Amino acid sequence: MSSQPAVQQSPSAPQAEPAQKSGAQIVWEVLVREGVEVVFGYPGGAIMPAYDAMPAYPIRHVLVRHEQGAAHMADGYARASGKVGVAIATSGPGATNLVTGIATAMMDSSPIVCITGQVPSTALGSDAFQETDITGITLPITKHNYLVTRAEDVAPALHEAFYIARSGRPGPVLVDITKDAQQGVARLEARRAPRPRHRRPVPRPTSEAIARAAVLIDAAERPLIFVGHGVVASGSTALVRELAEKTGIPVTSTLLGLGGFPASHPLNLGMMGMHGEAWVNASIQESDLLIALGMRFDDRVTGKLATYAVHAKKIHAEIDPSEINKNVRADVALPGDVRHTLQALLPVVQTRSRKAWLERIQAQRAEASTRDVQSIPCGEKLFAPHVLHDLWRLTEGKALVVTDVGQHQMWEAQYYKHERPRSLITSGGLGTMGFALPAAMGARFARPQDEIWVVAGDGGFQMTACELVTCAQEGLKLNIAIINNGYLGMVRQWQEFFYNRRYVATPLRSPDFVMLAQAHGLAAFRVTRREEIPEAVARARAEPGAVVVEFRVEQEESVYPMVPANTDLGNMIRRPVFEEDEEDP
Repeated sequence: MSSQPAVQQSPSAPQAEPAQKSGAQIVWEVLVREGVEVVFGYPGGAIMPAYDAMPAYPIRHVLVRHEQGAAHMADGYARASGKVGVAIATSGPGATNLVTGIATAMMDSSPIVCITGQVPSTALGSDAFQETDITGITLPITKHNYLVTRAEDVAPALHEAFYIARSGRPGPVLVDITKDAQQGVARLEARRAPRPRHRRPVPRPTSEAIARAAVLIDAAERPLIFVGHGVVASGSTALVRELAEKTGIPVTSTLLGLGGFPASHPLNLGMMGMHGEAWVNASIQESDLLIALGMRFDDRVTGKLATYAVHAKKIHAEIDPSEINKNVRADVALPGDVRHTLQALLPVVQTRSRKAWLERIQAQRAEASTRDVQSIPCGEKLFAPHVLHDLWRLTEGKALVVTDVGQHQMWEAQYYKHERPRSLITSGGLGTMGFALPAAMGARFARPQDEIWVVAGDGGFQMTACELVTCAQEGLKLNIAIINNGYLGMVRQWQEFFYNRRYVATPLRSPDFVMLAQAHGLAAFRVTRREEIPEAVARARAEPGAVVVEFRVEQEESVYPMVPANTDLGNMIRRPVFEEDEEDP
């Protein structure tokens, strides 16, 4: 009788008692408990035990082509869903490749958890192969991070990581787990601890502060409401609308606040700041009260601080108390969740009309609209603003748009009108080129039924174009619009305005984007005239998988208006009016 060969046990699957699990198994057990359905990652030696344990769990893994893509996908997933996104990488270069994506999430308050493998605890500090102090590296760009060296600490660290990532002001958390902690065994408690060790209560404004805010609002003649990212993150759109309609106060948005107040609402003025609407910036400088909701007064919003809205009192509602009085002094500070603050404020403000103030703003708006690129016939030229305007019109403003960083990002903000929250995903604070494609892929997993458009420049797109093959492998449906002007466009614009047109290192040679997409097995085509846009959009929407549409646009078109850095917000560079514009057929 022939003997059967002995079954080989995988060395990465330790023999454990029924009540115990390996650290690697605990990683996935915790992710399942936290409701995670998809993770984005790239395997390697130090994280291999966790990958070996993964197939036993009902979580989809997306194999990225670069770890930066994993972090951006987790970020896009988080922004589109409001849940925590998860990225996984190995030690050393795998972990350091996450850094840009982590910093992006930190600057924009996006809740992600990054799990990295680490060399065995006995090798820490020895400069072992692929050893990097990733907790030290990411300390300034995470809300918190952990180095886990024992299997019994895996579950508490991960549960706390999820709590910290989504609580208060959201943000990224990193959990670095040594290889021996993944291979060791520990008892996994049936229930997680009800209250994490690192718990910081969310502040609430006092009733006295709410009353003082109401007095300022009732007395103001030229007030403005500022909608920031915190309005979107807290789900406060309806409350902001109720406040604006009750008080008759017009509303303007930061870049990340777009969609937090419906673009079509009569009280919506548009975007503020460096590339905001001219009438918005002028109104800010004339206002007597600013009601800032969930925003942080960054330099792209304020221009020169010494001359910023000097006649206006400021009410600042913000979940992170450290942001209040950091850049702009608040007359009334309302620390806490914007939703709770608005719920307290709404019953105590008066109902009134501010017709004269609105009419003054609308007069400025009518004057500015005569300088808009939409009023200029394009003739043989294809202008990027025309592309974004027509995309908005053809999709009826219902698409989820994910942008990269640069001129196209500002044109999208100006010409694609967002009616609902979480309909624009973009890198604001860090300004990360290469963000759009992977972030849109993450958003696709969060919103499987939505129409999603990537809007990227020819420069930023090439930074993460490797993820096209991930799109193909995963069978993702994305519409990818590349706004190709042959330059690093925003840098070129600054060179034009401030460096006497010395275009140093900004002319950009790109691959044939159509052929590049086709090499990955994706559909692709090119647009060079405005009349071709409707058919191109229809073709892209009809494709079952990812499709690349390259728009060859006017090379030296600039974003207007523009407030030069560290200058008065009212000192805007406006679109020049040339005679040939009027005579262009």
